[in-house]
Amino acid sequence: MAEALQLHHDQDLFESEGPKVILTNAFDDSFNNAVATARTCYSSRVISSEDVDKTDKSREQRDRIAESIYAAGHHTTIQHATFQFVLENVSRQFLWSFLHAHPFYNSEQVSQRYVSVKPDRVLIPKLSGQAAKRYRQTVQEQMACYKRLVDLLTQPASKAYFSIFQARKKHEERYAGALKKKAQEVARYALPVGTFAHLYHTVSGLTLHRYNRLCRIVDVPKETELVIALMIEAVNQHDPLFFRSIEDPMPIEDTHEFKALQNYNRLKVSSEQKRFIDHFDTELDGRISRMVGFKPAGEALVARSVRSMLGMLPEELSDAEAIALVLDPAKNNYLPGALNLTSLGKLSRAMNHPHFTFQKKLSHSADSQDQRHRMVPGSRPILHCHYSGGEPDVVVPALLRQSQEAYDCFTETMHNTWQAIDELLDMDVSPEDALYLLPNAFPIRFEESGDLSAFHHKWTTRLCYNAQEEIWGASLEEVRQVREVHPVLGQYLEPPCGVRLRAGEKPYCPEGDRYCGVPVWRLPMEEYERVI
Repeated sequence: MAEALQLHHDQDLFESEGPKVILTNAFDDSFNNAVATARTCYSSRVISSEDVDKTDKSREQRDRIAESIYAAGHHTTIQHATFQFVLENVSRQFLWSFLHAHPFYNSEQVSQRYVSVKPDRVLIPKLSGQAAKRYRQTVQEQMACYKRLVDLLTQPASKAYFSIFQARKKHEERYAGALKKKAQEVARYALPVGTFAHLYHTVSGLTLHRYNRLCRIVDVPKETELVIALMIEAVNQHDPLFFRSIEDPMPIEDTHEFKALQNYNRLKVSSEQKRFIDHFDTELDGRISRMVGFKPAGEALVARSVRSMLGMLPEELSDAEAIALVLDPAKNNYLPGALNLTSLGKLSRAMNHPHFTFQKKLSHSADSQDQRHRMVPGSRPILHCHYSGGEPDVVVPALLRQSQEAYDCFTETMHNTWQAIDELLDMDVSPEDALYLLPNAFPIRFEESGDLSAFHHKWTTRLCYNAQEEIWGASLEEVRQVREVHPVLGQYLEPPCGVRLRAGEKPYCPEGDRYCGVPVWRLPMEEYERVI
């Protein structure tokens, strides 16, 4: 686009600066293109956007076709048009609950692991009197804790870092930036989920239609509706025709989720929900991730499908040979590459058949990264259904336990945060507004499923020692459990350096100057361990 479209809405929802939406790139002639693609399906030639807009008659036909195919549900035509937005002043909670909770998008957002968070970058809802004062006070405490944790964790981070990179100890000052990032990666667990983010977000026209229809949905309907309204308005300024058939947003009372919450008396926070939390954690039995379902015939299905693709019988290609053909990097040269070609490779598609389901518990912060693995979808909770008040419910990173002073600072802030949220709820502040104060450390309990192809990509990348600590730990537990039920498949599930070792690709570590410092490719998986 020649010029970005920027919109600001005057709104009475937030005391903090409201969300900002900029349409940075978009299809030219989006609406006409959608109809041109539809007409091309029934034409002896390719129909252009100009063809559908050149005369009154062609425009009349265009509008009739557009209305008809939309009403009939033939929506692939509006999927061609793509829109890229810059979003600012949107909460991490909104990103987790809505923008990143489905597979059909692409986002690049600011990282709390590597970028320091400023004290004023938090959503402040429109509250009054004592509620407003208590909310702001809690945010200030959380931000102060974050800042202090960065300072307190630098020393234990330094100790862990130089125990790995011993030669770098002589030039410690060169690595101050890296150590600060390690400290703030853990310190961010104290930040509220209402902390602002900025990002690029790209979606198709079809996804925007869906956004608009379901923007009034728990957990954060006010923020969600406002941001989506700004996105729709930006597209309307770019192409006033594109949303001419758009449906009105569904009232929140009509949404599936609201009706279920209403039917089962779950519209408000209740201490009774602690029973579910205790039950879930008892089932996990100390794990981050527990396998709760898999296809018992997974290995046989891979082997069968490979033989079918090659037109071979079992006596010509055994199960072990067929599995190796797909999963051994020495035989499948797509595996060590950076582009993840397995979805396009014909033989690699044999990995689509085994399937696994895991019961998981990750912090809000870690799950916000985990959900970006969109081909391994999870059924994540309505957040207020997992908040029971009282004692803090948090995930504590390993590095925090290396400093008693840091741990005490964190736990004290968590106690104060829970007390503040409970007080706000008692003042009849809505769960939507009060739970923006939940910390990144708050656990997300959910189930996650996928096929071997999707999990293979995830596990390969997340078994790297540079991966986020919790996701690394979950991936390690998952691979160990897969090896128990499918040992022939499981032997090939390794971090990227292990894959490259099997393939004979050097250097074994593909991370370059981001090398973790541990020759993981030499270690049996039973010895994997890390603090940072």
